[in-house]
Amino acid sequence: MEIFNNFIDKNGLVVGFLVIGIIAFLSEVFSKKVLRGYLPGSAIAILAGLILAYFGGVFTGGEKGLADIVVFKGVGTFGGSMFRDFTIVATAMGASYLTMKKAGWLGLVSLLFGIVFFFVFGVALALIWGVRDAASLCTIGAGSCTYIVGPVTGAALGASSDIIALSIAIGVLKAILVTILTPLLAKRVGLTNPAAAMAFGGLMGTNSGVSAGLAATDPALVPYGAVTATFYTGLGCLLCPSLFYLMLGWVL
Repeated sequence: MEIFNNFIDKNGLVVGFLVIGIIAFLSEVFSKKVLRGYLPGSAIAILAGLILAYFGGVFTGGEKGLADIVVFKGVGTFGGSMFRDFTIVATAMGASYLTMKKAGWLGLVSLLFGIVFFFVFGVALALIWGVRDAASLCTIGAGSCTYIVGPVTGAALGASSDIIALSIAIGVLKAILVTILTPLLAKRVGLTNPAAAMAFGGLMGTNSGVSAGLAATDPALVPYGAVTATFYTGLGCLLCPSLFYLMLGWVL
């Protein structure tokens, strides 16, 4: 066991690749043999990863899910922000500038509509829960945009730690739902071309959810959705703690 633990300690990233590869392989087999291709294998793999992360966190009482278990600690590195950002940049290199230019206005309109819609939705939920001060309302509204915009807004406005945590939770829930539902509803809503993917990224905004959902739908659409989703995060960090906060102060 000591030799095994030393091997895992020195080769955690390799083990992480192995674990993810096995999950992806079994998910593809399950998709083709059991579900007859109705649900993409990548979507099943994402769902399986979320379930394993939950039980890993419950089992260890930790905060990093499956990575809290020593044997699987390399999964944490493999699924960390460095590889995520590298993947987004790498996929964005495959986007066609001419195609993005054609969908320019569509992407801009979807960005503005998506940010305003989810911000208002989050503020409405916060009001139902009894939150009344502008900083807390704005932070929760920003969290419903993405789990990155929420804490950035909360830190800028001086919101309490529990409100910031709540905004992150709302954003994470949104990312999970977008990840799982995108491949299921893609054909029904016409999410089959680059222009639609850009509009989808602008409307949903959650970069991780959009990228994972589009990867499960059609990997060729990922760079287009990731482009507008990335702008969504930046625009949300700009608007939520400034213009939207001032507007909430005027209303309240």
